[in-house]
Amino acid sequence: MASSQSVTVSIARTVLPGYHRQFAAWAHAGQELAREWPGYLGSGWVRTAPESDEWHMLYRFADAESLKAWDGSPERRWWTESAAELMEITRVEHRTGIEGWFEKPGGVSVSMPETVVPPRWKQAVSIFLPFFPLSLLANFLLHPLIKEWPLPLSVLLTVCLLTPLMTYIFLPASIRLLRPWLHAARKLPRRQLASHYSRV
Repeated sequence: MASSQSVTVSIARTVLPGYHRQFAAWAHAGQELAREWPGYLGSGWVRTAPESDEWHMLYRFADAESLKAWDGSPERRWWTESAAELMEITRVEHRTGIEGWFEKPGGVSVSMPETVVPPRWKQAVSIFLPFFPLSLLANFLLHPLIKEWPLPLSVLLTVCLLTPLMTYIFLPASIRLLRPWLHAARKLPRRQLASHYSRV
């Protein structure tokens, strides 16, 4: 029976001098690939010293089966092979449970936090949902008062009223309510993935 404990993998990689910017971009691309994978819980990387060539990469999955599926996937294989000439792997460790995030591989400094950004169309939906009814309500209430105003002035008043309401009240509420949907993992069909990697 597969373990239900989360698994954290720590991989020490030595990067060729002068290629650290390329390595950071490569590591970020790997995070973007992994975040789509079922069971992915998070990842990051640390450097043992500001001028060190050794980087420790951490990634965490919900269980051993999810990790095994990711480690054996064509996506990960393509990703690791794309930077094979920039570095070499010096150590790999697996830790179960939450303690994997807290055991530091020596003195380290965090290089870059992982950010999770929803697709732009989801961002647009989260803005549209509160803005449309709020705009209708504002026009309904203000129309009797400003119907004789020049159009630029009436639009200016509406925008000045709606902007702070959207910024401080309605948009934060919309994002809070839609958070599970906004940050849900995006999955490509397996057939599409297979077609893509067969061309790489």
